[in-house]
Order: sequence, then C-alpha cells, then structure tokens
Amino acid sequence: YETAGEKFNLASPKQLGDVLFDKMKIGGAKQKKTKTGQYATGEEILSYLANDNPIVKDILDWRQMVKLQSTYIDALPNQVDKKTGRVHTDYMQTVAATGRLSSNNPNLQNIPIRTERGRLIRKAFIARDENHTLVSADYSQIELRIIAALSGEENMIKAFQNNEDIHRSTAAKVFNVPLEEVTKEQRSNAKTVNFGIIYGVSAFGLSNQTSLSRKESAELIDAYYATYPKLKSYMSNQVDFAREHGYVQTVLGRRRYLKDINSANMMVKSGAERNAVNAPIQGSAADIIKIAMINIHKKLTSENWKSKMLLQVHDELVFDVHNSELEKIKPMIKHEMENAFKMDVPLDVEIGVGKNWLEAH
Repeated sequence: YETAGEKFNLASPKQLGDVLFDKMKIGGAKQKKTKTGQYATGEEILSYLANDNPIVKDILDWRQMVKLQSTYIDALPNQVDKKTGRVHTDYMQTVAATGRLSSNNPNLQNIPIRTERGRLIRKAFIARDENHTLVSADYSQIELRIIAALSGEENMIKAFQNNEDIHRSTAAKVFNVPLEEVTKEQRSNAKTVNFGIIYGVSAFGLSNQTSLSRKESAELIDAYYATYPKLKSYMSNQVDFAREHGYVQTVLGRRRYLKDINSANMMVKSGAERNAVNAPIQGSAADIIKIAMINIHKKLTSENWKSKMLLQVHDELVFDVHNSELEKIKPMIKHEMENAFKMDVPLDVEIGVGKNWLEAH
C-alpha cells in the first residue's frame, strides 16, 4: 500500500492492474489485456516485471503466502481422519494422460519444496511415533536417463554410466571447456536446457528461465543438439511416429493417443508434438516406479516387514519405517527401485532419512 500510495484489494486483478499499469505505469505502455478489457495480472506476466519493480515482487510474495495458507495450512488439518489422526490421500490411476498417478483429498503430490516457506509445510509431515522414521527414496534424473536410453545418445549414456554429474558434463561439452573448469552459471544453464529439452523449450522460454539473451539461448540450444545429435533425431522420429499412428507409447507399451497431431491449428499441433516427445518419457518413468512399488510391496508383505510404503510422488517413494528395520530396508528399497526395469542407462536412487518429510527428502 505504501509503494502504491493507496489501499486496494490485492486479490482483485482489476484493481491490481489499474494500480500497477495505469497509475504506476509499470512495464511501459504495452500491457496485455484480457477479453474483458482489464489488465492481465497472471503469474507469468508479473514474473517478468518482478526483478525491476519491488511492488510486483511483493505481490507475488503475498500471493505465495495466501496460497500456502489456504491450500495447506488451513485445509490440511481439516482432512485429518478422526479414527487414525492422520491424513490419507486418494490415488487416481486413470486421470493423468501420461500414466502418472495423481493424488487428491488432499493432494500430497504438490506439497511444496522449492521455496523456504514452502519447505516448512513439508516439515509438518512427521513419522507416526518415536519408533518410526520417514525414509524417502528418489530416482535421480530418471527422465533424462530414459531419454538418453530411448534415443541411444552415446555421449549422454556414457556420462550416466561413468556416474558423472550430467549437468556439468553437458555444460563441458556444450560450452567446450574441460569438466573441472565448468562454472556454476554454465552448469545451471546446462541444467535448464537438459530439463527443458524434454518439454520442447524454445529460445524464448530458455531466456526467461536464465540470465541468457534470446540470441544466446538459441545458440545454446543449437550447441546442445550438436552435442547430442541423436536426441534431436529421436524427438523428430517420435513426432513422425505420432503423425502416422496417432499415438506414442512408453517402454511398457502404454499408449497416449494424440488426436491433434495433424491439426491445422499451429498452436494445437505444436502442443501435441511436445506431448509426442514428453509422454513416452514421463510415462516410462511412471511405469518404472509402479513396477518398483509392486515389487517392494510384495517384499514388505511376504517377508512380514513392520514398515509401510506411504506415498508416491512421481519419482519418489516415501516409507514409514520401523527403527529396528531402518538399516535393512534402505538397501532393499534401493535395489528394487534401481532394478525395476533394465535399460542401457543405470537407474540411480538416492535415499534420505528423517523425523519429518523435509529432513528425509
């Protein structure tokens, strides 16, 4: 209110737009308007302006707090089961198009971790009592490993087989410097491209996520494809396959049908093309963790373990482990997850332990 020089309703996009763009003239004259004629004040638009305008940063901060408050702090206690004193999520098997599980009532797959405040929410999830500990087992970069294996990209496969830091290794190749001379920023940019490529990141998208200009981003993407040529051909082969057959599939043959792959509308078509590349990768990761879950469950029941599997969060499994079994269960979980499915690239699982979920992750 001080910065704006007046009080207004922060939750009203109309009032917010008027204050930021008419009164304070933030971001120049060309601000986007919605169909109803008011200014657009969505996350994406405000994120662009946040670095140069403290008020915008404050508004995004406020929104983050309101979301944490309403989605988690106020809502979760109401979802505690009267009989057990715990929250129990529902897992849906046939909602996500890629074959991932989804979770609701409450959604325990979107408990925040990226921000300092968000991590405090995760910290509130604790083991059942002092005789139990939470164990979190996480596939390390499983989607990148899958795309390396499916595309047969030797450079990437070798890096994984040699247990190299893949982002550092990518940076060394793309920026043409020795491994040990890769800077923090180069690694960070390589990491953004590594994860972005799976989702069809553009030079424009990359420049928004990094400190690179659009021209530098385009050069980095070109250098990336020159470093990993088989990735590019794998991606275009996937799109060609989808055009011809109308679907793509995961390593276990789960299909995702893409009815818009030959659409005349460019926007719709390019969305389907991105899905043609992404669905087999995300879907294969989902297939693999489900196999691991089945195998671990069989072991837990047939061998009469006291410990239980609690949660699946896409690439992570969380367990409620009886302290007497802690040292025995870790190698069992690691073995089952890493051997759930055999590819040319080894799967790698990192295990964390803690009294609460934040500590364990």
